[in-house]
Amino acid sequence: MPASDRRLVAIYPGSFDPLTNGHLDLISRGARLFDNLIVAILSNSQKHAALFDIAERTQMIRDATSAFPNVEVDSFQGLLVDYAAHRNANAILRGIRAISDYETELQMALINRRMRPETETIFLMAGEEYSFISSRLIKEIVTLGGDVSTFVPNAVADRLRAKFSR
Repeated sequence: MPASDRRLVAIYPGSFDPLTNGHLDLISRGARLFDNLIVAILSNSQKHAALFDIAERTQMIRDATSAFPNVEVDSFQGLLVDYAAHRNANAILRGIRAISDYETELQMALINRRMRPETETIFLMAGEEYSFISSRLIKEIVTLGGDVSTFVPNAVADRLRAKFSR
């Protein structure tokens, strides 16, 4: 296929439980870099109980990314490289907040490259204003009654308030 006919398809995988402004920043930047960006929610049975189910996370991400016509939201189980093959993705987009993220992400990128060399991993540094935000911290703050509205998109903040006002 000529290079001009090649579409760049990237997968941005994660649990997104919940989606944060840091995730949204990476999605926005990824949408500029790739022809199609698939935000892929991993249904991971090894993670602790999810705050939101897959359908809720899918809807929140769709709400937050509606301004990006080349972004789609999907979910998957199993190996990311198998999902990448299924979706004909040439890239995996990963965010790096700190040096501690890099070691884990590098290890995953290298094993993914070994299993599926045709899919490259692209690292983007987190925007400095988002480098301290994680879904884990958002969950901790909200369960202790704190306000997370400056750390998450409005649709996510609304759902968190509804979930924890009960």
